Amino acid sequence: MVATASNKRVILKRYVTGLLSEDDMEVVTTEAPPLAVVPAGSEAVVVKNLYVSCDPYMRNRMTRHEVPSYVSDFIPGEVLANFGVMRVISSGHPDFKAGDLVWGITGWEEYTVINNPESLFRINHPKLPLSYYTGILGMPGLTAYAGFFEVSKPKKGEYVFISAASGAVGQIVGQLAKIIGCYVVGSAGSDEKVSILKTKFGFNDAFNYKKEPDLEAALRRYFPEGIDIYFENVGGETLDAVLPNMRLGGRIAACGMISQYNLERPEGVKNLFYIVTKRLRMEGFLVFDFYDRYYQFEEEMAGYLKEGKVAYVEDVVEGLDAAPAALIKLFTGHNVGKQLVAIARE
Repeated sequence: MVATASNKRVILKRYVTGLLSEDDMEVVTTEAPPLAVVPAGSEAVVVKNLYVSCDPYMRNRMTRHEVPSYVSDFIPGEVLANFGVMRVISSGHPDFKAGDLVWGITGWEEYTVINNPESLFRINHPKLPLSYYTGILGMPGLTAYAGFFEVSKPKKGEYVFISAASGAVGQIVGQLAKIIGCYVVGSAGSDEKVSILKTKFGFNDAFNYKKEPDLEAALRRYFPEGIDIYFENVGGETLDAVLPNMRLGGRIAACGMISQYNLERPEGVKNLFYIVTKRLRMEGFLVFDFYDRYYQFEEEMAGYLKEGKVAYVEDVVEGLDAAPAALIKLFTGHNVGKQLVAIARE
């Protein structure tokens, strides 16, 4: 007899324009997929979701795009999906067996059938907190690592500025920069976050951008000799203020632009000519481009964690009922550290 269960899930109710609200999502309960077996001949796996991640790019998937984006739009009435940590319940794939711990794209639900399990990553350090695989040991960690080392090409002693520096990616970038001997300043949206950047993550300095009426002038104070590397997570006015403060030959790694995601009309940037006069390189990147380096990254970052060379802060909410509000916290600045949802702690 095939085991079944109920399956709580978060669905998109409608396409979103403007600010995201909890009413745009709905928590429903359906029947779970059969848990004991997968269809004959299928290489799918059935997983129990333990943790799911809240990430800013999910907002873009909630708007209908006439021109396809780099990732497909969510469909109203269907379950939301993002990176998560899972335990395999049953498997038709030769590389996975029941009980395996993995991370990758899964549904915002209790149980998910994954038809392309080759996209999953095996968890090789299960004694570290499993939730870390939604963050520092998962997609945000690889994003920080690749964006800093592969895109920014840092050198010891360079001046590094990170926006949204207390977030899942920014906090890691700053610590990697410190490890190789850079001077690091981060911006964040509260005094509490600024304190964490300086005391827990070891940034040389940090500031609350909400208290700076002239961000361009503030950056001149913090970087009197200019910025070599800007790790871009915000966009809009922040990017505009950074450009005049870049040094000759500076690099901008464009990871995300969270200030723009809820706007119906994106803000313009006026200072782009500095890209020419300062001979800057601004490069966007996606983490998927660096998946082939994941296991190398995992070993290095796990080593830093075990040696106490990096710290990590999470903002964990319990249960899928709290997931819509947790996602919205990313856009209101109310999260401290990596935002995620604990579905089952086992």
